[in-house]
Amino acid sequence: MKSKNKVLLVGLGILGGGLATALWLLKHKAQLTVTDLKSKKDLEPSLKKLKKYSSKIKFVLGKHRQKDFDENDIIVVNPAIPTTNTKLKVTQYLNKAKKQKKIIENEISLFFRFCRNPIIGITGTRGKTTTTNWIGHLLKVKYPQTFIGGNIPDSPVLSFLDKISKNSPVVLELSCFQLELPLHKAPHIAIITNLYTDHLNRYRTLKQYAQIKANIFKYQTKNDYLILNDDNSWTKYFLSLKPKAQVYFTSLKKLPKNLNGVYFHKNWIFYQKDGHPEKITNVKIFNQLWGLHNTDNLLRAILVAKILKLSNAQIKKQLASLPQVKMRQEIVFQNNQLTIINDSAGTSPEAAVVALNRWDHNKNFILITGGTDKNLDFKLLAKKIKEKLPPGHLICLNGSATKRLIEELEKLHYSKICNVFDNLGECLTYGLFLAKNKEKAIIAFSPAAASFEKFKNEFDRGEKFNKIVKNYLK
Repeated sequence: MKSKNKVLLVGLGILGGGLATALWLLKHKAQLTVTDLKSKKDLEPSLKKLKKYSSKIKFVLGKHRQKDFDENDIIVVNPAIPTTNTKLKVTQYLNKAKKQKKIIENEISLFFRFCRNPIIGITGTRGKTTTTNWIGHLLKVKYPQTFIGGNIPDSPVLSFLDKISKNSPVVLELSCFQLELPLHKAPHIAIITNLYTDHLNRYRTLKQYAQIKANIFKYQTKNDYLILNDDNSWTKYFLSLKPKAQVYFTSLKKLPKNLNGVYFHKNWIFYQKDGHPEKITNVKIFNQLWGLHNTDNLLRAILVAKILKLSNAQIKKQLASLPQVKMRQEIVFQNNQLTIINDSAGTSPEAAVVALNRWDHNKNFILITGGTDKNLDFKLLAKKIKEKLPPGHLICLNGSATKRLIEELEKLHYSKICNVFDNLGECLTYGLFLAKNKEKAIIAFSPAAASFEKFKNEFDRGEKFNKIVKNYLK
């Protein structure tokens, strides 16, 4: 970025990405204006960290103005801003800026513009965070300076762009929000874990959501790789877009001989190339401990490792120390009598279904669920709850999505009484009451919904849940 560029940052926020972007722009000598609908008071955590730079920044808070979009050459949009919603004034301002041939960026497009390292990009509805972390973990045995970041609050991409070692791989989790603007180049390896109904409070249709996910491979060439899930119904749609990259697949069943990829069969993971399957490792115990959905995530990590020429011995060495990803079915408390699970990042009904499937063998399984509606369908979750969970073992955190779930449960005549509470502390208190004197009880917090009615985001929700657990079980 050239010095003296006039740059407008739209959306500072308080979650770290906007702050990292502002600091990176200042470092590269931008004449920076920051605009945000939030007030000075609401933005205090971020503004405090920018205090020493305040003389170099023009702040326009509590509103967006057309003149700020007109007077700046480059517009950098926080991914939290819905660029596809033309009813919003800020989107109208952005569309006018595009017509004026202004440069429109977000943190991810800036990263792709300036990063010279090989990038592995992961998107999808479920599994992308675990897949991202496990790919990074496997690669570190061969590339110790591998960077992991993206849609991860602790690691916004512009916080480490200038620190990346030459030739080190960069593994990025990419949300649909981050993919709304075109990337300047494609990841060398692009992965779409799966696609399920999600974010219909932001996108008009599921197809529009899928089109945005497909941006991850839009600029790939025949020298790049695209990894798709052969078990997911939307894979046919992505193939219909005629990707130019070499396409590999993952599957929880044996792949057809004409497909290259990695699959799970009879407790073994196989790598298949040109019709020849090769045994990689036995995952019978892994599957029992981590669940089938995590075996699915592991397939993608192993496939990336094979594409990048890691040996089977290197892969097996790293499998012994795979990290537990925060707030993805994370065990946050365990003793001989009780296990408490934090699955706060499970923001769709499918996530809670996975939790139910993983622990349905436990007769003392207790589910805490509920949150903010995203126009999602709760029929399948309601059906699974009726099938697998006694009515007394369901605890609901009040919210707009919770009301929809209860409506679906009532249609199934599940129970006339639902245990609904207004805060997580009350939910956990009741869960502990239910678990008392039960053998090997499990309390899982898997919200199946967004968090915005009561929390900043799903990570804030998860941190608050962990604090409550810690305070209650000292």
